[in-house]
Amino acid sequence: MIKTINGSALRKMFLSAFSLVEENKKAIDALNVFPVPDGDTGTNMSLTLKSATAEMNACESNAIESICIAFNRGALKGARGNSGVITSQIIKGICTNLMNCQTEINIKDFAKAIQNGAEMAYKAVTVPKEGTILTVIKAMADKSKQAAKSAKCFEDFLNEIITHGETTLQMTPEMLPVLKKAGVVDAGGRGLMFIFSGFYKALTGEMTGVEFVDNVEKDITSEDLHVNYESLADIKYAYCTEFFVINIFEKTTDADINALRSRLMEIGDCVLCIGDLQLIKVHVHTNEPNRALGYALQLGELNGVKIENMLEQNRQLRKQKEKKPDKEFGMIAVAAGEGLASVFKDIDVDYVISGGQTMNPSANDIATAADKVNAKNIFVFPNNKNIVMSAEQANDITDRNLIVIPTRSIPEGISAVLAFDSTASLDENKQNMMDMICNVKSGSVTYAVRTTNVDGIDVKVGDIMGLDEHSVLTTGSDVNDTTLSLVEKIITDDSSNITLFYGDGVTEEDSAKLQSMLEERFPDVDVSMVYGGQPVYYYIVSVE
Repeated sequence: MIKTINGSALRKMFLSAFSLVEENKKAIDALNVFPVPDGDTGTNMSLTLKSATAEMNACESNAIESICIAFNRGALKGARGNSGVITSQIIKGICTNLMNCQTEINIKDFAKAIQNGAEMAYKAVTVPKEGTILTVIKAMADKSKQAAKSAKCFEDFLNEIITHGETTLQMTPEMLPVLKKAGVVDAGGRGLMFIFSGFYKALTGEMTGVEFVDNVEKDITSEDLHVNYESLADIKYAYCTEFFVINIFEKTTDADINALRSRLMEIGDCVLCIGDLQLIKVHVHTNEPNRALGYALQLGELNGVKIENMLEQNRQLRKQKEKKPDKEFGMIAVAAGEGLASVFKDIDVDYVISGGQTMNPSANDIATAADKVNAKNIFVFPNNKNIVMSAEQANDITDRNLIVIPTRSIPEGISAVLAFDSTASLDENKQNMMDMICNVKSGSVTYAVRTTNVDGIDVKVGDIMGLDEHSVLTTGSDVNDTTLSLVEKIITDDSSNITLFYGDGVTEEDSAKLQSMLEERFPDVDVSMVYGGQPVYYYIVSVE
């Protein structure tokens, strides 16, 4: 039970927060629904924290005050976009309070720091909007008052406010229609949850007990980022303008900074003007960036000037909306496990939906994936008999022409994909894929969760089972022995290849041992082991 933290622990908390945001920045980016963002939320928050961390790492002292000064200054210098600037202000509020602690920080100190962080964040935004990161930090700040009175240790305190923050975050779609329409929570709020979870992880070595559930895929690439094209509107202010004011003149006062903020509000919106007499950070959307720069030059020197043309960004997004599919055929496959996903991507599948046994994607999931594939005709490989109907139903939801190849297993799916010929017609490809399905035999090895009799075979809880696509073929107590027995039952005299995809929890050593057993048993057949990473199943077996 941790009741106080010192400078060394605080340093680790800040480092952990950056690490967790950096690790999850793509997932945060994918929640972004605004048509012309200043940049991606997760990336901006990560870069802001990276700058803060770099400044802190340059500080050799573990004194609380020194760490707070360095982390705060680094965050302000590195703040990017609205999300990064607001994050820097939350950090500023927290650090400003904590730096007054001498040698240790107690729970009440940290609670007051969070409350100050929320106040600073709200002050930084000229027109605060609820349903954003501001709402989440305010809810956590309010909760911190109560939690500080009852929590006996930092672990309980942080977990309580993180839980409350997550509850609030899940309510953000009800506060902002654009979030509700996209079916996601606020991106900045999600980033904030990772920051506080990083704090918790640094103290405990574990993630919080709070489950983060967002309506986005976990293996996200930049092409997958959600843009709400229906919300593309005319841009009122064309230029996103950002810069620092440094070497501030001696005559400049805090009142001058406030006056600068007011003048910026007269020529634009999305105004952020933060800092002090040492460093000022400015962000504004305006049609007159020259005037914004001119106003700031009256306070000091300019540095880090960045002006982006949002009109051009908007045009590019509109072009993307209007762009016709640039290829005739595309492919989508369903698979569970990073290894299996990589296999399909390596053989030119455009999009892999995470799912399979016990995780059946919906028709809407498949239609949404189809909308992300830039092709007129899309072959869909369900790779599970329970997903075939959903895949067929997805045709009613998307404008794409979906051709469902009724693959019942991963091996069938891989064989069907390999039959694709970009020079062949749609009908020819479909027929070739259907033919390939017939040439592969599939099996799987898993464990029994109940005692029963299946296909005349007695099965006890915990037994290892070898199955084909229709029934239980063999059982045993050892995974490798049962897998060998399964292969013996499905292999034929014409078989020339055995491929096994080993799942999550199976070691390379175990798979190598099984490969040797199979090679000894079937010396005239090629045996391959491939990492699948699939849950539930020790092995997925393909015999051709």
